[in-house]
Order: sequence, then structure tokens, then C-alpha cells
Amino acid sequence: MAKYALLSILLLIFYFTIGTIADYNIMDFGAKLSDNGRQTDSTNALLQAWSLACASSINGATIYIPKGKFSIGHVKFQGPCKNTNIIIQIDGSLVAPSNYKGAGDEWIVFYQVDGVSIQGGTLDGQGEALWKCKESNQKCPTGWKNLLFDNSKNIVVNGLTSKNSKQFHIVIRSSERAMLKGVTVIAPGDSPNTDGISVQGSSDVTIRNANIKTGDDCISISAGARNVWAEHIACGPGHGISIGSIGKTYNEKGVENVTVKNTVFTGSENGLRIKTWGRPSTAFVRGVIFQESIMKNVKNPIVINQNYCPHSKNCPNQNSGVKVSDITYDDIQGSSASSVAVKFDCSKRNPCNGILVKNIKLTYHGGKAKSSCKYAKGSILGFVVPKSCITK
Repeated sequence: MAKYALLSILLLIFYFTIGTIADYNIMDFGAKLSDNGRQTDSTNALLQAWSLACASSINGATIYIPKGKFSIGHVKFQGPCKNTNIIIQIDGSLVAPSNYKGAGDEWIVFYQVDGVSIQGGTLDGQGEALWKCKESNQKCPTGWKNLLFDNSKNIVVNGLTSKNSKQFHIVIRSSERAMLKGVTVIAPGDSPNTDGISVQGSSDVTIRNANIKTGDDCISISAGARNVWAEHIACGPGHGISIGSIGKTYNEKGVENVTVKNTVFTGSENGLRIKTWGRPSTAFVRGVIFQESIMKNVKNPIVINQNYCPHSKNCPNQNSGVKVSDITYDDIQGSSASSVAVKFDCSKRNPCNGILVKNIKLTYHGGKAKSSCKYAKGSILGFVVPKSCITK
């Protein structure tokens, strides 16, 4: 009996050991609240907690950021780590310096990490001073992105609020298997280059239940992105949900297998947009589904622009080499702020092919809107208002 009792005790010890999660509260490493005008840099405390969590061989680790505001500078959470189950629990706010001079391009970076989860909290980029610099046409730096995951995998961002980023808010770059849910992005409608969520060269990215108010694209999907799913997205103000711009360089990767559904656009510059450069390229956009969208006074509810060329430089013959094909617009309803609610401005050299327009009802000031098409081929199903101009 004693033998079996000892075995039971050992099994219990083993069970509780593998279930243990190491906890690292940044206050234990010298982090201090920044309150009442007092600015205390907690960067080193956060990095010390990361170093221990990353090196931990226990089943999991939690880095805890309690309630209140913590000022931090640029931080890079470097992987790979021994631990592939690191939770960063943010109950308070991380606040960036308001000074933008001498800074790089990123504020909070995760590089080569696997199995990192950010839960809750707020990232305050304090971008106002840089925006004013850019608005005054001075020579200004690009500015920090609030949050970047680079060359990483198995990422979760849940319930995070990102506000007033100096540049892009959340970027998923060269990564795979990322889930963003319950994310909120807040920035003024005139804040420059403050894209909400940017997917760059990444695969298997899911974005759910996001509320994005910003000065640029609510979601931008760039070259090399594939298997992207965005659902239950509220956008506005902002420039809409954009695929592109694509084809800036000749040998650029394409975008494929993208689904955007259950979206609401309110007062945004665009709704559902595909944008490609008007220059030679081997890139492509294919296998895209835009489904179940509501437009509320959106300037360009549905648009494909294959003649993108800022300042009309380096775009010979203004012909895009990007092949756009197999694009579906299904159940798009609401109001346009301009008379042309549907615009397919495709490339003469590479016409858009396989566009399916199905069950569309868009109005202009309560009346008739228009469609405009150049080199756009496809088919029509169900009721389509305004009358489609695509050809077979």
C-alpha cells in the first residue's frame, strides 16, 4: 500500500508541475507607474521579465502588466524562446514617448517568436506631435509602428486597444498562424499613415470582431499575403479595407485566398478596395471574396484601381502587370457618398477576369448610383444596383 501511495504522490507532483505557469510581474523588476506628470521609464523591467519568460522551460509563462500607465521606449522581444506558451497580460497601458526625433520605425517588436499571446490592455503611441510635423510638410521621420510581429508564428492578440500610433498600429509581417480578435484601433480620421491592421507577406491570418477608427486603411493586405480571413469588422473613419498596393516592384509576390465578410463601413474613404501599381509586375491578386458588407455614406464603396502611381513617376504607359482574377462581391448594401458607387478601373494590358457581382444594392443620396468599368470581365447573379457594367 505504501508503494502505491508514494506513486500517487509522485503523479500528483508531476501533474501540478506540468500545469505550472511562471508569473513575472513587471513591478517586481522595478517598473513604476507614470502618473501625475511623472514619467518613469519601465523599458528595462519589461525586458527583464521577457528574458526570464523566454528562457523558462516550464509549461508556460505570464508577463503581467498591472493597472495604470507605464512609460516604455523601443522594445524588441527577441526569439526563438525555449518557452512556446508566453502570455502577456496587460491590465493597464503601455505609453510611448511623445518625442519622435531620432526614433526608428517600430515601438514594440516581437521577432522570431512562437506561441505568444497578448491579452487585453492599451498601447498608446502618442503620435500627435509627429502628425503635426507631417501636416506642416516638414522633413519628418516615418514614425514608430505601435506593434509588430516579424518572422513569428502561432500568435494571438485578444482584446487589445491600440491608439494614436505614430504610424501603423498593428503589423503582421512574414509570419504565419496569427489570430487577432476583439481588437480596437483609435486614431483621428486625419492622422497620416495610421493603418489599423497591416498583413504583410504572411499566411493563415484571422481577424475577428475588430473596431477600427483611423486615418488610413482600417485593414491593409499587402504582397505575399495568403489565407487571410477578416470577419465582423467595423471601419470608419479610415480608408477602408484594402488589398494593396500591389506591384510596386517587378518580382513582387501576389495575394491569394482572402475572405472579408460581415463588415460595416461608416463615413470611410473607401469600402472594399484593390489597388495595384500602374507598372510592369509579375504579381497577382486572386481568390478574393467580399461578402455581407454594409456601407454608410462611403465615398467609394467598391473599387479596383490598377492605375495607382503617386506623382505619376516610374509608371511607363500606366499599364499594370498585376493580374486580378476570381474576385467575388456578394451581398453589398448601403449608401455611397459619391455618384459612382462601383468602380472597376482595370489594366488594359491585364484586364480583370472572373469578377462575380452578386446581390448588390447601393444608392447615392437615396437615389440612383452609377457603375464605371474599364477592362473588367466577369458575371452577374441576383439583383445588382447600380446596374453592372462588367462584360463577359
